[in-house]
Order: sequence, then C-alpha cells, then structure tokens
Amino acid sequence: MDLLGSILSSMDKPPTVNSQKSSLMKKQREEMQKKQKEERARLQSFRRDIEEKINKFVQDGSQHKIQLDPMNKVLRSIVHDVAEIAGVAAFSFGEEEVDRAVTLYKKESAPCDEELAALRRGEKWDPLKAQAEAERKEKEMQEEKEASRKRKSEVVPAANYQEKYHHLIGKEAALDAARVTQTNKQYGFVPSANKKDQRSIEQTLADIQSKKRKKLSNPEEASSSTSNDTSGNSQ
Repeated sequence: MDLLGSILSSMDKPPTVNSQKSSLMKKQREEMQKKQKEERARLQSFRRDIEEKINKFVQDGSQHKIQLDPMNKVLRSIVHDVAEIAGVAAFSFGEEEVDRAVTLYKKESAPCDEELAALRRGEKWDPLKAQAEAERKEKEMQEEKEASRKRKSEVVPAANYQEKYHHLIGKEAALDAARVTQTNKQYGFVPSANKKDQRSIEQTLADIQSKKRKKLSNPEEASSSTSNDTSGNSQ
C-alpha cells in the first residue's frame, strides 16, 4: 500500500446522517432533563417557602387570614396541598392568568358560603348587607307561600258535574250520596215470624231425641215419619 493509501485509511470516516441525528436527539434529551431538574428544584424550593409561611401563619394568633401573591395553577396546587396538611382553609380568587391568588384562612375564621360567593364575584363582603338580604328573601318566600295558599283556597271549578250529568245521576243523587248512612244493626237477622219452623230450641232438641228413640224401637215407622217431615219442609 502506498503512502496516500495509508494516510486515508488512518483518517476517521465522515459522520453519517444517522449518527448526526442521534447526536442531536441526545443533546435535546439532555437539555430537557436539565430543564426538568431545574424546574423540580424550583418547585421544591417554592414548597419549602410556602410551608414556612403557613407555619408562621398558624402560630401567629393575631392573623386570621393572609392573601398570597398571584401565581399560576401549578404553584396554587402546591399551596392548597400544604394548606390542607396544615389544617388551613385555602380559597383561590381572581381571574386565571391575570390576578388569581390564594387566600388562607384559619379554620375558625373560614368564610361562609355567602361570603365566598361574593368574593368569587369580585364583590366586597358586607355582613350587615348580607343579613338584610337574607331577611328580605325569607320575607318574600313567606309571602309567596301565603299567596299560593290563598290561590288554592279560592279555586272554583269551571263547571258543576251535577249539572253536566244530571240526566244520568239526577239532581238529587249527590245530596242523597252525601247523607250520612247508618248501619242497620238488624242486617243478617231473620225475624222469628218469617221462619217456617217456629219451635224453640228446647222443643226442637226434644223432638230430635224422640225421633231417635222411635227409630231405634221401630225403624220402619221412624223412616216414614222422617219422609213426612222432609216433604212438609219442602213445601
């Protein structure tokens, strides 16, 4: 092999397209991992600062609420998580990506539902005004109930069913049906005058015993007597 051939063979081969692409992807991956690491460290530092601030707030008996600076959704989620662990009420107010911030309250000073609704609307909370508004709504509700009760009591049917169906039930049918009925205490009892056999129970039993004795002493005569009694009852 000549000198030129030996020089060329000792030189590194030029990089291929695949190796260039692989090197670029590796560089991008390293940069992304570096940014993720920096972001993770920043969030951890922010969490430590929030934990320290909330601990001071809890221990300070003169403060009942504090409002933090506006922050994005990720940072607010960290604040809410730390506040829940510390037993502090946390609510976010304001417009997203403009001035939305977290306000922390101690449990005993947490706002009521009406106050929360006013703050979320961006209104200033006035307890006296809220009390007057609640009383006004309660009064309106009572007036509406009373008006509804009066309307129900004053309802008059559009037509009288007695006049509409008098050709079927008669004009006096409703009055007759409305009369209070009384139970007939004699219902189910048959007067003794209507009975065909008017003998007393003692006499009936005596007759039965007599027939039995006759049957035992003279079977033929008892049989004819029984036939006569049967034919007489059927009449």
